[in-house]
Amino acid sequence: MMHVMPIDERGVSMREGKYEPAEPTTESSFVGTAITCLLIGLGAGAVLGFLYAPRTGKQMRKELRHQFDSAKDTLDDWKGDARNIAEEALERGSQIADEIKERVAPLINNIRRG
Repeated sequence: MMHVMPIDERGVSMREGKYEPAEPTTESSFVGTAITCLLIGLGAGAVLGFLYAPRTGKQMRKELRHQFDSAKDTLDDWKGDARNIAEEALERGSQIADEIKERVAPLINNIRRG
């Protein structure tokens, strides 16, 4: 039985190790960085708010509730964006899998025949 080596568009055998690098996941790294910055900013803002603008307990709780609600809304928006990105990635992955199946089908048929 003869083993057929996959060959890319340039005619290079994949065993030679000349693979194309994967595209960086800039969107996912952006989301992680943005969430980290948001949390750092919220923490720093809360500390500075306590230190430089003393208020009564009732006023402070009201302000903290407002900041919390604002941060929660932002995170909910990002969660929706992340869900959309994940759905798009799954769809693209499915398309890539279909393309690979189409490319490999003739090789499989040749192997089975021969």
